[in-house]
Amino acid sequence: MSNLTDSNMSTTMPSGSLFSTDLQTTTQGRVKILGPVIFSMEHLIGTSVVLGIMILCTIVGNVFVIAAIILEKNLQNVANYLVLSLAVADLMVATMVMPLSVVSVISRVWFLNAEMCDMWISFDVLCCTASILHLLAISVDRYWAVTHIDYVRNRTAKRILIMIALVWIIALCISIPPLFGWKNTDNNPEITGECIISQDHGYTIFSTVGAFYLPTLLMMIIYGKIFMVARERIRRKRFAQMNKIKMSQAATLNTEVTTLAVRNQKDSPSRMDVSEGPCNGGSSGEHDDNENSKLRTNGHFDESSVHMLPRQLRNAKKAKEKLEMKRERKAARTLAIITGAFIVCWLPFFIIAVSNPFLERHQIPDLALNIVLWLGYLNSLLNPVIYTIFNPEFRNAFRKILFGKYSMKRRR
Repeated sequence: MSNLTDSNMSTTMPSGSLFSTDLQTTTQGRVKILGPVIFSMEHLIGTSVVLGIMILCTIVGNVFVIAAIILEKNLQNVANYLVLSLAVADLMVATMVMPLSVVSVISRVWFLNAEMCDMWISFDVLCCTASILHLLAISVDRYWAVTHIDYVRNRTAKRILIMIALVWIIALCISIPPLFGWKNTDNNPEITGECIISQDHGYTIFSTVGAFYLPTLLMMIIYGKIFMVARERIRRKRFAQMNKIKMSQAATLNTEVTTLAVRNQKDSPSRMDVSEGPCNGGSSGEHDDNENSKLRTNGHFDESSVHMLPRQLRNAKKAKEKLEMKRERKAARTLAIITGAFIVCWLPFFIIAVSNPFLERHQIPDLALNIVLWLGYLNSLLNPVIYTIFNPEFRNAFRKILFGKYSMKRRR
């Protein structure tokens, strides 16, 4: 391109592309790209359909979360303000960032102007960073709720709104520096045909650490502490239940022993009278045998009941232990899904993002860059699923939205 000197010309890009790109040299002798270039019609249609479905699902999922919190009274609590703000951030990713990213993927060059590129990159960094920081804020809120008993009662809208404001302010501080010159001057998309984030080494470290590495480290530490606290509480509760069961067993045995002692005391006078009667003869031994057999029968009945009761208590204890272990496994699985999905989606992108400016130009293939970028966008689709699928109130609200129960109530 740098060898082109005519003021206005049209050329065809490498083989396989269908659209021609208009190239225009500026007054400084540089080439300006005016039109799109695609690989093939199959690539255009396939990529547009797949990514379009992903965008649609992301929009629908986050709109459902927002609508559920607005319409369902049970969900209109302070804790869900963070979930609502997270859904707004992910919805902004789906509506303001992903569509232009589709254009960038299906076209081999950035054919829009530099201002549009700056706007897209800024919104991309802003919304994605805000989405990640919301996950950190939610983990902090959950940690306080688990470790401080009074936090749930004293959780105020002001506290949560301050957290939300801090999330968006930090995201804004990370996204806007390139607009004020913290970028390489030779990354002009109208000349290079590439719309990429600032490759300045200082900004790369600043943005990746602030937007991902530091929040991820804090999130993993916090969720690790939440899991340890929850497991310790479950174990303490289980220990208390075992103590109650043992005390109940001891009390039951004491009651049965006392009952047997009382019965023995009631039966002993009659046995004494019978044994001391001189006129009874052989009938007295007969009477003693009958009374002893009755006592043995009563004693055997009472002992069996005494033995059966602890067995039932042991079965109840085992059932409770299984339930507590199931809850512990569910809590661990939920935390693993939350942190695992987030790391799987964003870690590949930020590994490449932090290393790419230090490598030679185009050393990482464009296909790999596009895959890790859209893998990060996938997190905005998974967030409403992960943070609501384990909540039955959200599931009920989704059913009402799907089957139009809210509209029916309003008509009534």
